[in-house]
Amino acid sequence: MPRVAFYAPMKPPTHPVPSGDRAFARALMAAITTGDTEINLVSTVQTHDSKGDPARQDILRAAADAEATRLINQFATEPPDLWVTYHNYYKAPDFIGHAVTSALGIPYVQIEASRAKKRLTGPWGAFATAAEAAIDAADMVFYLTANDLITLERHCPPRQRLINLKPFLPHDELPDAADPARNRPRMLTAGMMRHGDKLGSYQIIAETLACLNGIDWQLDIAGDGPARPEVERLMAPYGDQVQFLGQLDAEQMADAYNHAALFFWPGINEGFGMVYLEAQAAGVPVVAQDRPGVRDVLAPGTYPAPEDGPAALASQITRILKDAELCRTLGATARKSIARNHLIGSAHATFWSSVTPLLDRKL
Repeated sequence: MPRVAFYAPMKPPTHPVPSGDRAFARALMAAITTGDTEINLVSTVQTHDSKGDPARQDILRAAADAEATRLINQFATEPPDLWVTYHNYYKAPDFIGHAVTSALGIPYVQIEASRAKKRLTGPWGAFATAAEAAIDAADMVFYLTANDLITLERHCPPRQRLINLKPFLPHDELPDAADPARNRPRMLTAGMMRHGDKLGSYQIIAETLACLNGIDWQLDIAGDGPARPEVERLMAPYGDQVQFLGQLDAEQMADAYNHAALFFWPGINEGFGMVYLEAQAAGVPVVAQDRPGVRDVLAPGTYPAPEDGPAALASQITRILKDAELCRTLGATARKSIARNHLIGSAHATFWSSVTPLLDRKL
């Protein structure tokens, strides 16, 4: 029975605060699991530093080093057969997996690792150096988007394999289909209310709403967080046309998709966005900007470029809300794309067909 060690330095799958990172870490553990595989979350130590604070980085590094020592001792006589690290990058480097696999000779796999050579100097310099070293040490890196592949391929060590693992939902089958045309003019947005890129997407949404002239519309917003007061101020001019649903669990989100005519999220600097997969799986058309990462999970179609601004997004929304047949067609196309490319079965097959040679080599 293969024994797989799993670690997520950015945010463990057991973290109490929901996010795309947590959701995808959980999905990965489910995809890796088989009837004859034992997968264990071996550490919940987080190394994430969002502000570039060297003093905090020293504290995080010390905690990670202590954890690595503990695990090396724990696994000295019976190491796992494979180590998998999810989301190693310059703000959350994998000190632990790199140290443990080097010490014990365990095959080392990373999923959604990203390189950022420009960060080797500056406030994240030490962390970026560690993240690069960990990627260099990996036997195999699964990349999720074409954007991540660019730098991974450019700096790939000769022995390392790069494998495309398409972002996926942790389900074998699609959920029941919504009827988005029947839900017009109700739109849905879902995103954590954080400062930075998330708030930037909310800013674009507010500007887009101002361009929706001559049509009826209603926007439901699912999500919460420290930037909620700013989001509420952005939406205040639209009164009760915008409703705040708060933070929703999986069942509540499924209900929200089932009552939406379209899903609207611009997607500034999204890795890919689990919400896009969820909305499309329900048969809800997506309005988003054509951005790296985001485009890897959107159904075939035309999406406005960021430089086209809010007016282009408003034009697309208007077309969908006015045309019931278009709304249904886009939703059906999205649903077929998810079924074909983004369910757990295909992820499971890709993972195990790729890592089995590593296990055979170890054994």
